[in-house]
Amino acid sequence: MAANYKLELVGVLGHPVAENPTCVMQEAAFAVLGLPWRYLTMDVAPADLADAIRGVRALGMQGVNLTIPHKVAVLPLLDEVSPDAARIGAVNTVRRDGRRLIGENTDGKGFLRGLRLEAGLDPAGRNVLLLGAGGAARAIAFELAAAGVKRLAIVNRGAERGAALCEDLKRRAGLSARFELWSGVCKVGAEVDILVNCTSIGLFPNVAETPPADLQEARPDLLVCDVVPNPAETGFIKAARARGLRTLTGLPMLVCQGVIGFEMWTGRPAPEAAMRAALAKAFE
Repeated sequence: MAANYKLELVGVLGHPVAENPTCVMQEAAFAVLGLPWRYLTMDVAPADLADAIRGVRALGMQGVNLTIPHKVAVLPLLDEVSPDAARIGAVNTVRRDGRRLIGENTDGKGFLRGLRLEAGLDPAGRNVLLLGAGGAARAIAFELAAAGVKRLAIVNRGAERGAALCEDLKRRAGLSARFELWSGVCKVGAEVDILVNCTSIGLFPNVAETPPADLQEARPDLLVCDVVPNPAETGFIKAARARGLRTLTGLPMLVCQGVIGFEMWTGRPAPEAAMRAALAKAFE
């Protein structure tokens, strides 16, 4: 049998991207399964995104992840966008289908998978409050709408973006979400079942920051979630635990969306435990 030295390539496009840890879990997964695949971390300036996508095509890459600031700008550069990603209005994963590049969004799916598996909680019929209205909030909000949440509130410091997200949810997902302007401290009432920090507050290296949320009136079984994966326990998570509340860190979401992407690219079941262990070690 002739030797085959060809590597299958995937990666992430972002700017900046040096601190993106996705390569750690994906390379660990390839190693565990003995796959001749490599995950490349590539810094691509906004002006060069179209050229980078042409490069993905020309190099026969099996797919890429998109991170800030490319999740929206990539939309017109693809051959097709999945209905879920189109509703969200952003793509974080591109997969190859023959010669076509298909845009997907795994962020919200990763969050829901982590919520169900790690916290043992289904959001159907629950009251949820999201802090922030950026890309992560959009993806999570649309997935929560599809999962059948009872009520959803969006709290954001910018009125325009927050109101726009609520309008999109009503128009594209049929969910009447409530918008609240985030000025000062956000008070979390006893009616909230799930609280999610969808902002980057507390992300390394700004680990001392915590979202200004008042948990004094929170119900004792409130689940407090953070999408920030690094550090593994943000100040927000620590503050919630100090009050005896249940918590879900950002690590499960990061791992779960990576698992979904891996399976889209390779067509194989992902070694989730190995991916999680590799990230946890990297974050120590």
